[in-house]
Amino acid sequence: MLRRTLGVLTVLVVAACSSEESRIPTASPTLAFNQPDGVDLDGTADLIVDAKSTENKWRIKTENLPANFCSVQEGNVTPGERRLLRFTVTTPNIGDADVYIGDPNEHYAAGDGLYELSTCHGHYHFRNYAEYRLISAADNKTWRSAKAGFCMLDTDPYLPEMRDSPRNYRNCGFPGYPGFQGISAGWSDTYVWKLGGQYFVLDGGDGQQAVPEGWYWIQVTVNPGFAPTGKKGCTRATDPSGLCHNFAESNYANNVMRVKIYIPATGPAGPYRNEKDPTAADEIEHAGR
Repeated sequence: MLRRTLGVLTVLVVAACSSEESRIPTASPTLAFNQPDGVDLDGTADLIVDAKSTENKWRIKTENLPANFCSVQEGNVTPGERRLLRFTVTTPNIGDADVYIGDPNEHYAAGDGLYELSTCHGHYHFRNYAEYRLISAADNKTWRSAKAGFCMLDTDPYLPEMRDSPRNYRNCGFPGYPGFQGISAGWSDTYVWKLGGQYFVLDGGDGQQAVPEGWYWIQVTVNPGFAPTGKKGCTRATDPSGLCHNFAESNYANNVMRVKIYIPATGPAGPYRNEKDPTAADEIEHAGR
């Protein structure tokens, strides 16, 4: 494999938060987070969505959502007591090359459309990385989630042979400080259920119809396709059907995952129904994830 080793870019240290890096920098400039082992560009990435991660890590419960939560503001959610379906999403790269994005500051400055600036979070959101939908098994009616933006990092080794390998991508970055985003071949990027926006509002508190009792699909599409716009058409990648994508993959047919769950009329449900509620610190520290 061809490995292109990238130079060190020293940024503010990022405090550890469970198995991921925190999104909020602290005041120590001594640790270099942009010091990867190397970037594998020989081959093509292939993203999938891990069904077991979602199947085993979801819950329904009523929570208090304060008005200052960015997910509330960006998801147009009415603050207060809301009945939520929270869920974890893991997106492994099973290809033979990295998804390489690099520094969002460079993409934003170039105006290439990959990132938008979140004024609430104070950093960049990757656009169109994944699409979350809740779909009725009875009539295919669809609800959108509150998730607004993404940051691609190596959070978990997916292939057994990668368990002792270094993490190349571990810094989201923010305006004025370089990030280093991507997903290494054999690694995955996990968006845990506690993160801001990792939920569907079930009681109609986001302007959508309330979700009635019944069977539903949690559907996740990674690197979703979109129709060409303007004269330029697809500027980054095109699948066999002619749809555009934000980055190239060897296989676009495996980008959609569905998990079937039952939503009761009342009360908590799901494997994580007894877990502690996310706090304001979770919303802040995981901003952008």
